[in-house]
Amino acid sequence: MKSDMTENTNVRKAVVSSLVAFSKYDRYSNLEVSSALSKHSFSDADRRLYTRLVYGVIEREITLDCIISQYSSRPIEKIDLTTLSCIRMGLYQLLYSDKIPDHAAVSETVAVSPRASKGFVNAVLREFLRHNKRFSVPESKLGRLSVLYSCPEELCDFFIKSYGDETAEKILSSLSSKAPVYIRANTLKTTAERLIGEVFENSSVSDISSDVIVTDKVVFDADSSDWFVQDLSSRLAVKALGAKKGETVVDTCSAPGGKSFSIAIDMENEGKIYSFDLHANKVSLIRKGAERLGISIIEASECDARSPQEQLVGKADRVLCDAPCSGLGVISKKPEIKYKSLEHIERLPDVQLEVLKGASKYVKEGGVLVYSTCTLNPAENEGVVRRFLESERDFAPAEFAFSDILCSREGMLTIFPYDINSDGFFISKFTKKRTTNKDL
Repeated sequence: MKSDMTENTNVRKAVVSSLVAFSKYDRYSNLEVSSALSKHSFSDADRRLYTRLVYGVIEREITLDCIISQYSSRPIEKIDLTTLSCIRMGLYQLLYSDKIPDHAAVSETVAVSPRASKGFVNAVLREFLRHNKRFSVPESKLGRLSVLYSCPEELCDFFIKSYGDETAEKILSSLSSKAPVYIRANTLKTTAERLIGEVFENSSVSDISSDVIVTDKVVFDADSSDWFVQDLSSRLAVKALGAKKGETVVDTCSAPGGKSFSIAIDMENEGKIYSFDLHANKVSLIRKGAERLGISIIEASECDARSPQEQLVGKADRVLCDAPCSGLGVISKKPEIKYKSLEHIERLPDVQLEVLKGASKYVKEGGVLVYSTCTLNPAENEGVVRRFLESERDFAPAEFAFSDILCSREGMLTIFPYDINSDGFFISKFTKKRTTNKDL
């Protein structure tokens, strides 16, 4: 039988391999983690350790590199990627992993380091310990925020210019902190309370949505027919839509399908949902998810949201347009997002406006349209909404509220990640004006 030390060392070896692949091949963190976990027969405890270390090191890379620059005898640019990944992993454990003893963090990191670098890795980690884990932070505002919250100065400056100093720092702090996992109960089959008793012990029901479970449990196997993972903010976008059984609903950018599933459950699996996505290979994810959950009212197919299906124009009671976005509200789950240049988001508002206009064509008179994103960028959010309302005069803002602190203004609501410890999100709601005297 292998010792715990050997098993943990193997986990750390896999961590280093994934960190190198992430940096070298510019992979998405979630795809790298999923791929690695499928290759290794780790125990649940080892899977949790692997996941925490990979995401943690990526999340805290700027902070870790600041420390390395202060304690390494070599410049960072002169350290090979495998050795650098080992040091980052070791420092992350020393700083952020309370359950891992310092001596174990050092020894097990050194054990998986390249043979020629073991002494160097050991020296950096132990020097950090000798100085009681202290490190200096830049004095400039942007430098301080960047190192404290491991966020590029460009993005720190972006949040400051968008929301002001105080809100920007609260955003950065929230995005660099671990948020709970939210589970949407499939109330076609069970309840949140029952799931807590049977699956998610020591969890609780959300105060804002009684069908959502708040848990610290790391979820690896989401193949149950009784529940699926859906962040609370995403659930609230669906609640804003307010779909009812028997209605016709269109979800224009639906893959992988979580919002469509949640809408179908709200509708008690009665009515019709057309779930579209631009990419044909993602449509199968929607179909498989609906089948697993016992949902029969979803019809999933490929469609560009900017070019609506003619046969459905003016036919939908409610339309959800969860537009492609920069994802700045979900950095805590996808930390690589923050390392991308902001130049790539400059064209997004124009694309989003086209997508929203396309989605609006499906709404019938008196119907509801919801536009949402998982980003914190006024240009992608309020800016798109205002441009839409200026050009589409047959739509008007509709107010909505989820709690005393989550109330729309002019039909728009930004959910900051610190508001309810969830994803940063934007939700806006419109109604299409009636132009005839038809009976309501």
